[in-house]
Amino acid sequence: MSKVDRRILKTQEALKKAVIELMSEKNFDAITIQDISDRADVSRGTIYLHYLDKYDLLDKLIETHINELRKKCTAAADMDFISGSPLWTEYFERNYLFFSMMLASKGAPYFRTRFLDFLVEQFRKEVDVTKGKNQGLHEDAFVRFVASAYVGVVEWWFMNEKPIPHQVLAEQLGVLLERNL
Repeated sequence: MSKVDRRILKTQEALKKAVIELMSEKNFDAITIQDISDRADVSRGTIYLHYLDKYDLLDKLIETHINELRKKCTAAADMDFISGSPLWTEYFERNYLFFSMMLASKGAPYFRTRFLDFLVEQFRKEVDVTKGKNQGLHEDAFVRFVASAYVGVVEWWFMNEKPIPHQVLAEQLGVLLERNL
């Protein structure tokens, strides 16, 4: 596997950071390539060397975070339940600006859909509607219910500027999911 040049990584990180910062100031649709270029202190041409346009940059940024959450799922596989693990909420805490822009603002509704689809994929592995209290429920409807509830609680946490520590959020999400699964 070839190693990526550190300068390229540094430039890409600067561009991603610039987009997040700009989204805290204005709607994504109002952000221009020139705004990103100015904020990241790179030329417009440099942006186009790495991304097709601002939507491609946002898509890559979202994909990076979804992949990190996926890795956290794998790392937490030995725990009772992935979402009860503080790994996710700690990641939310460390990347507060990104997630708050994506979930608590109207800046990128596309992220919410991607995040929800990711959770549906993860929770589908945990759901069993053939026995127990959920027996007879339609699997797709139940998985969508659980994933939507999870997104709703995470959105609440960001919209209310972290009213409880991330560890408490993890514990309470774990308990809520345990009761429903």
